[in-house]
Amino acid sequence: MVDSPPLVLIADDQEDVLEALRLLLKAEGYRTVTAHVPEGVIALVEQHRPDAALVDLNYTRDTTSGREGLDLLSRLRALDPTLPVIVMTAWGSVDKAVEAMRLGARDFIEKPWDNARLLTTVRNQVEWSRAIRVGQRLAQENELLRRDQLPVLIAESPGMKRVVALMERVAPSDATARTRCENGSGKEVAARWIHADSSRKDRPLVIVNAGGLPEGVFESELFGHVKGAFTDARADRIGRFEMADGGTLFLDEIANLTLGQQARLLRVLQSGELERVGDSRTRKVDVRVIAATNADLRSEVAAGRFREDLLFRLNTIEIHLPPLHQRPEDVAPLAQYFLERYAAKYRSAARGFSPAALAALAAAPWPGNVRELDHAIERATLLAQGTLLDVPDLARGDAGADRAPDRGRTLDDMERDAIRAELAANGGNVVQAARALGLSRSALYRRLERYGL
Repeated sequence: MVDSPPLVLIADDQEDVLEALRLLLKAEGYRTVTAHVPEGVIALVEQHRPDAALVDLNYTRDTTSGREGLDLLSRLRALDPTLPVIVMTAWGSVDKAVEAMRLGARDFIEKPWDNARLLTTVRNQVEWSRAIRVGQRLAQENELLRRDQLPVLIAESPGMKRVVALMERVAPSDATARTRCENGSGKEVAARWIHADSSRKDRPLVIVNAGGLPEGVFESELFGHVKGAFTDARADRIGRFEMADGGTLFLDEIANLTLGQQARLLRVLQSGELERVGDSRTRKVDVRVIAATNADLRSEVAAGRFREDLLFRLNTIEIHLPPLHQRPEDVAPLAQYFLERYAAKYRSAARGFSPAALAALAAAPWPGNVRELDHAIERATLLAQGTLLDVPDLARGDAGADRAPDRGRTLDDMERDAIRAELAANGGNVVQAARALGLSRSALYRRLERYGL
């Protein structure tokens, strides 16, 4: 604890020296621990992490070389670089002082010592030690806070756990990454997560829907332009690459670029150099690129719609985000996360889901993936009146309205499938299935009759 009295380790082979120093330091408000031999010093440092150490250079009778103490000093520096070590010896000399300081000692005391100088030295070194350690602790806490502030990426399913493990390995590097996933599966969240866990986290993350840029504005948007470059260029404009300098550029829908756009993009990725439209000056940028698409780029290359050299440039690391129907273990925690977020936003009393609602959510195919689940929970939270969302709450607002017509399913479909799944899991036992679904037996019988099960 920073507010506790400082702890000083004293190491000497003579008991009277240990006692004299202990009493001197105690009178000044210091706590002490003592050791007679180097191994005892190491053990005490590992156990107590003192604020400073007063260490003799000689421990064997009739030895004056100081070698034992100097070896101990090297070990202490390796064990804890923040521990200030003050060396002591009755055979003080300039040579020993110089060598001790070279090995990392913070100061040098010659026996017999001057009490005032010794106390001043100890006080200064304790203050230095505590300042260094507080700084380190704050840095560690800030790093933990940054980690805690990573975008939420629910990963309870085996597939998503593998994705997160890969992202953790990739994020600290500057390697170009490419995510491939169905729309709504979280590619932007993944890009934000990689950026936030990288050494570039304090620099910009710039997001561009590359596939949505018309041919006429592509270069201006990505590379910028100078005043007068074209009719509407009334002032200089910085492009997205320069905005992201030192940080990360997320290029979404990369497969939708024309071949001409791909060629211009490839040059910048290869060289890190660009020219604003209408300018002959070459500018250097340091940008990490994360690209995303729901297309199979290898198939696009084979079809002549995507440049193979650009694929190679973007394909250093490929991250495949599985669609939601392949990660059923993530549905419930994702739903709870969205519920808590929207309950706070809309001041809703809803706090959780009934077992039947969870079963219905788990049974849904979610063709719109995480985005569709997000919207469904937002609607349910906004309209719910109780503390637990149930299947009827999920059905309000027509949860299937934004699904593709050929894959649409109602909440009744979801509930019917959930009941069928629980019956199968419980060998047709209605009582056990009702208990698993959070329904009374009579309520389950009514649903069985309604659904013809």
